Amino acid sequence: MVSNRVGTDTAMLGALTLLMVAGIVEPAKAVAGFADPSVLMIAALFVVACGLSETGATAALAHKLLGRPNNGISARFRLMIPVAAMSAFMNNTPIVAMYLPIVHDWARKLRLSPSRLYMPLSFAAIMGGACTLIGTSTNIAVNQLYLNAFDADGDRLIETFGLARPSAAMQFWWIAIIGLPTTIVGIVFVSIGAKWFLPERVPPDSGEVERRRYTLEMMVEAGSPIVGKSVEQAGLRHLPGLFLTEIARDGNLIQAVGPEEILEAGDVLLFVGVVDSVADLLKIRGLVPATDQVKKVETDRHTRTLVEAVVSHSSPLVRRTVRQSQFRTRYNAAIIAVHRGGERVGGKVGDIVLQPGDTLLLSTHAGFVPAHRNSDHFYLCSSVEGAREVFHERARLSLGIMALLVVLMTAPTAKIFTGLNARYGLDLPPNGIPPLVAAFVCATLMVWTRCCTGTTARRSINWQVLIVIGAAIGVGKAMDASGAARAIADALFAAAGGLGPRGLLFSFSLLTAVLCQMVTNKGAAVLMFPIAMALAAEGNGGAGLNPEPFILTLMASAASSYMTPVGFVTNLMVYGPGGYRFTDYFRLGIPLTLLVATLCAIIAPMAFPFQGHL
Repeated sequence: MVSNRVGTDTAMLGALTLLMVAGIVEPAKAVAGFADPSVLMIAALFVVACGLSETGATAALAHKLLGRPNNGISARFRLMIPVAAMSAFMNNTPIVAMYLPIVHDWARKLRLSPSRLYMPLSFAAIMGGACTLIGTSTNIAVNQLYLNAFDADGDRLIETFGLARPSAAMQFWWIAIIGLPTTIVGIVFVSIGAKWFLPERVPPDSGEVERRRYTLEMMVEAGSPIVGKSVEQAGLRHLPGLFLTEIARDGNLIQAVGPEEILEAGDVLLFVGVVDSVADLLKIRGLVPATDQVKKVETDRHTRTLVEAVVSHSSPLVRRTVRQSQFRTRYNAAIIAVHRGGERVGGKVGDIVLQPGDTLLLSTHAGFVPAHRNSDHFYLCSSVEGAREVFHERARLSLGIMALLVVLMTAPTAKIFTGLNARYGLDLPPNGIPPLVAAFVCATLMVWTRCCTGTTARRSINWQVLIVIGAAIGVGKAMDASGAARAIADALFAAAGGLGPRGLLFSFSLLTAVLCQMVTNKGAAVLMFPIAMALAAEGNGGAGLNPEPFILTLMASAASSYMTPVGFVTNLMVYGPGGYRFTDYFRLGIPLTLLVATLCAIIAPMAFPFQGHL
């Protein structure tokens, strides 16, 4: 895993297999991790995040919150605060994936180097994930391991330290005791420190590359949220790779469109831009292609997409207008723009006479490309990435389902159900709604309400993450059974025992953070859990320490994968687009990791004393 020659999931499965072959762990116990509630809950949360993404709920929030800051420091604050807040309740990988193109365009508008924003974007997502139980799969896995350990050794923990099994609400929020302060301090440090610690590197794709440009007519729908807003307020003024050239209104043509021009229902806006920007334009709520042919394409909205197709010399379309060719009837696709040999083709789409080599931008169904890939009508057919239709009308519904998830996970449902059972003679579960059930309910609602389809839901699940966690749980059990965890704990005591409990906590935090760079934060957290419990059991001269500070430190430290690009998947996601070097992560990540370890050593024992609550 350290050399990146094999995937983390492959390495973890290989290690688990070797442990089973060696007889260190029984097969039944080794594979039990794949049925662990934390693994299943994480899978459900991927589907919840998919519903938010497919309805445009997260993208809409992002555009509203970023605004137009005055300088780089202000820009990083505006970026990191909403990203961290969203990451506290969503998986951080889709958040960063959604924000990458938004931040790229935003940086171009502000004339800022994207490298000064991409790494803060990743770090903010990591920080926010450490604020709630569902913020990252690491928290879920460690929390479940602690609950299992408490159930197995609860009598001793209750008698010795006065502990109680965490309630559902406590499980959801207790990581925030450390996560929230570290997030606040971390955002301030990164927002200000990035000016000195991060270089202004030019991303590989920032050079001017000649790309196909299309002329596209878009109409403002009645009831659209941009009606009555100026071009500037509607966000149509500074669109990267896209230019608003004129507006047709009631038979009149408004040229040299100014930023204060007020948009009206029925306006036809003429844009010139590259295909990626055209795809983004089609996602703006209330803007639709001016041609009525798009609505006549027979396809489910969930499968509608954009395709580029190049007309061949032998195509029956050649030297005929789009209208004469009956293109939509023939191909079940609507032409929304045409590009010809380095030139933009203007005018009404239906009146364009097609020529060999014309590149057509089509609104069609997902099956168009495989159906016509080998057709002699087209030289080339290719889908436009990220061009699926966004279901804005379901955005509020998806946000409501997300709010329901938070309520189900934080509300004292056990007390509520017990009261209802006593008052009305009901038979509701006396233990309330477990987090796993809450996640499954909300994931199911996302699919049932068509916020996302079953196909997109399945594709949204990161199976590699689930395999890593499931296998790591088995490896962790083997470490505990073989005595490896106790041996590592003894070595850490020998090195840092003289520093006292807080020094031990600080050292444990750093060891966890370093291990995260070698495997993954999820795998490292599961592997370090038995070590955390062993440290707590042997502390205080063998009398034992309250394990809660160690568990919280483990959660916070496992989420603090700032030192290398391989430490966290979001770091890898921004590595290429930011044009970073491996050592760039050291410059900002090492001070941030030390800061997190210091805060853990200070805050965790204050909230959860080493001697317990007796």
